[in-house]
Amino acid sequence: MSTPVAPPVRGLARAVGEEARASPLELFFDLVFVFAITQVTAFMANDPSFAGLGRGLLILAFVWWAWSGYAWLTNAVDPEADRARLVMFAAMAAMLILALAVPGAFGDDGVLFACAYFAVRILHAGLFWVAAAGDPAWRANVVRLVITALIGPGLILLSSTAVEEGTRDVVWIAALVLDYAIVLLAPAEGWHMHAGHFAERFGLIIIIALGESIVALGVGAAELELDAALVVAATLAVVIAATLWWAYFDVVAIVAERRFRAAAPGAQQRIARDSYALLHLPMIAGIVLFALGVKKATEHLGDPLAGVPAVALCGGLALYALAHVAFRLRNVRTLSVQRCVVTVVCLALIPLVLSVPALLSLAILAAVWATLIAYEAIRFAEARARVRTAEA
Repeated sequence: MSTPVAPPVRGLARAVGEEARASPLELFFDLVFVFAITQVTAFMANDPSFAGLGRGLLILAFVWWAWSGYAWLTNAVDPEADRARLVMFAAMAAMLILALAVPGAFGDDGVLFACAYFAVRILHAGLFWVAAAGDPAWRANVVRLVITALIGPGLILLSSTAVEEGTRDVVWIAALVLDYAIVLLAPAEGWHMHAGHFAERFGLIIIIALGESIVALGVGAAELELDAALVVAATLAVVIAATLWWAYFDVVAIVAERRFRAAAPGAQQRIARDSYALLHLPMIAGIVLFALGVKKATEHLGDPLAGVPAVALCGGLALYALAHVAFRLRNVRTLSVQRCVVTVVCLALIPLVLSVPALLSLAILAAVWATLIAYEAIRFAEARARVRTAEA
């Protein structure tokens, strides 16, 4: 009678060349990020000033840096390994606390925000360190992660305990610059990369952000009378959100992922850093600003939007379009003229949005983005068909 052999312990690092898909645990983890985005939108809505807008975007940049770090982590580490699962669950708890602290991040809850951010970052770096055993280049990158996990949260903690309120913004900006720069200025090589999985993770987060814009609309309309104007506004907001989805997923995401997969290993890491970790941030920020604008618009559909909501609504859509222009330049080395035009048009519409009813503003912006999608679908029909046929 043969003696049963114990199965091998599942390793942490993904095998090189292994095809990976987003796992249920990664999608579960992203739910906390959804709440964090919602909190950022609410933070800016509660302080509808340009200072509040800037602080909200600062918080979003830190939340994004934490989330994108875990996208890199699960790209190289198997999230189904037991140790990885436990770290991810702990990071979810820390991220939830961070999100809860967002409304008071520049006030009474600054210390809690800093401690939660530190916990999210150090758990991330710790699991990376364990998984990188025996790989000097990988561990050298992890050391930089540990440094930023100390500097970024440390400066936020300092701003909440030893810095006067008027200069806290400067310390937060310094923390953000150092947090990003120490990692981004280092060589990109050394990370283990699975291009298809990485592109999928960032595509899913675009969907999550767009979903949050729908949630913002629902929250803004929850206590309002459901009349014809609100029904029309909700429809127009969904039209705009649908065009933003189309602008990314119809062709752009397919072409970008194909180029990403075909790149040489060293180039893949640089694409992951530039096209995804960096250039997806302004896309997410644009969607969050659009959500803020829609939330404020639904509250007073018959009146013009105030300055900050108008800038958020039009500027957010312009930022999203501009990020797409930069994304295409980085990946394909060509300029999307029509999306440059839409960027300029959205910004030029701000004075008009300040003077016409909010419902009309939503209608105009929906028309602008619907026209962009229709133009691209007709003008580039053959190229679009080739890309989508090849993908199928």
